Amino acid sequence: MDALDRDILIALQQDGRQTNSHLAERLRLSASAMHERVRRLERDGMIRGYRADVAPEALGIGLQAFVAAELNAHSRKHIESFERGILRVPGVRACYHLTGRFDYLLHVAVGDLEHLGRLIKVDIAAIPGVAKLETLLVLTEVQADAGWPTFPEDQ
Repeated sequence: MDALDRDILIALQQDGRQTNSHLAERLRLSASAMHERVRRLERDGMIRGYRADVAPEALGIGLQAFVAAELNAHSRKHIESFERGILRVPGVRACYHLTGRFDYLLHVAVGDLEHLGRLIKVDIAAIPGVAKLETLLVLTEVQADAGWPTFPEDQ
């Protein structure tokens, strides 16, 4: 990946709906060359997809939380079982395998506190191998996800 590819990724993160011709003009490249570069970035997995940034309220989401999960064992079997189980839980936006006190951190989005309670008690706590859960409610979103951070090339 060169500097131009990096600039393309930054521009598409800022506005994934811009036309190929606008992107080409913005980055001073021909439309056909831009089209080929974007297709290559998609083919190589650098661009994983495109989606709309939807207001959570439009989908009935009124509460977000982070749920930290600790497993009762750290064998491959328990880890894979938890990861398969969490993929089936609706409302989990992201799941991260961690080092430290907890094994996983889940970002969940639900309608309300009652919905969160059901999600934790019925869906997450029921996954085999879960030893402990700790829930942190999101009070306000200070900074929304605006895409991956970009750093100067020399870092």
